Amino acid sequence: MKKWENLPEALKNEEVKPYYKALKSKGFSLFLKRAFDIIASSVLLILLSPVMLVLAILIKCDSKGPVFYKSTRVTRYNKDFQIYKFRTMVINADKNGALITVSGDSRITRIGAKIRGSRLDEIPQLINVFLGQMSFVGTRPEVRRYVDMYTPEMRATLLLPAGITSKASLAFRDEDEKMAELTEKGMSVDEAYVNHILPQKMKMNLEYIENFSCMEDITTCRKTVF
Repeated sequence: MKKWENLPEALKNEEVKPYYKALKSKGFSLFLKRAFDIIASSVLLILLSPVMLVLAILIKCDSKGPVFYKSTRVTRYNKDFQIYKFRTMVINADKNGALITVSGDSRITRIGAKIRGSRLDEIPQLINVFLGQMSFVGTRPEVRRYVDMYTPEMRATLLLPAGITSKASLAFRDEDEKMAELTEKGMSVDEAYVNHILPQKMKMNLEYIENFSCMEDITTCRKTVF
């Protein structure tokens, strides 16, 4: 990890410091985490290449537009990066609606709905993991707009790379449905997410940072698969 004085200014506050100290004392575990990310992502990219090919063909045949969707998200040390996913929505969907999707979103394509339901759209994020922009386990990467709304304590989640899965992701695997319930009550998508969903997820993400261990990561990965 970077030295405290070398952290971005947005992370250098008293609320983040306890989480920084907790992670700083686990240097070897952080090394193992990165080693696992490199090895596992390499193997999975090779093994899943036939699946990725089939999905690419289905997406291309189903709707106009590119196979992959790229979006700017935020990861470790408050850095922007390009996240890769299989495209599950119509082209320019992020320019023609909210940044958060809800159940029954009309922008989701026919094949996209099936892919999203099984999380297969996230397979290309293995590329991000291999490059070190993400990890298998960690806080799901947010768009800059929502990161700028983080409380000082929430910024502690930016001490580690963003993740493909996490305890919060498992707990909110039906997030689209929860968002739909809140918007049906008259809330805007942003209001529902920022005021209701995000605080609950971040509470779990902060607990992960505070109690980080490689064994816990393995447990989370196993639960994600099953």
